[in-house]
Amino acid sequence: MAQATIKKAKPKKSKWFRHLIDFLIIMMLIIAFRSWQQRSMVSGVAPEIQGVLMDGTITELKQYRGKPVLLHFWATWCPFCKLEEGSITEIAKDWPVLTIAYESGDKAKIEKHLKERGLENWAVISDPESRLGELYGVSSVPTSFIIDANGNIRFREAGITSGWGLRARLWYADMMPNPEVKEPVKNTEKAVVPAQ
Repeated sequence: MAQATIKKAKPKKSKWFRHLIDFLIIMMLIIAFRSWQQRSMVSGVAPEIQGVLMDGTITELKQYRGKPVLLHFWATWCPFCKLEEGSITEIAKDWPVLTIAYESGDKAKIEKHLKERGLENWAVISDPESRLGELYGVSSVPTSFIIDANGNIRFREAGITSGWGLRARLWYADMMPNPEVKEPVKNTEKAVVPAQ
């Protein structure tokens, strides 16, 4: 006589719990990696930028005050930057966007790249020696900064990111209370407070 074996069903709860643990571990690794990528990136008040756009117009970051701006570092040689081009172009239709061509050669090379990729409408400053990149602590591209209406850096992103993620950050920066930027004291001596 054959004896039937009864298998105990594993509770589904432990399977879902294991998936949750795996998900949390992956998220922690992603957050740790992103923090490592952003370790040298500047925060707080956005350093001032002044440069010449591809059309010869002189621009300054402070000209973008009044609405959040996306400051986007990219390079002609970067394959990940090419993946973001469509998103940056679409965002520029609704939000101010200033881009920095990081270590991408001279003006002629950048203009050729922009024409080939259909990006002639981008506001681009050339940064051939990565001076602006160093000012912002950029060590890889693409890198993006969301700067609020008063010139404060609200979000930093190193590496590829989604267009909707950048839009959400711009929208959030627009909704957040924007503290006034205090101009740094230019004198290296102690500031004297007058007696009252």
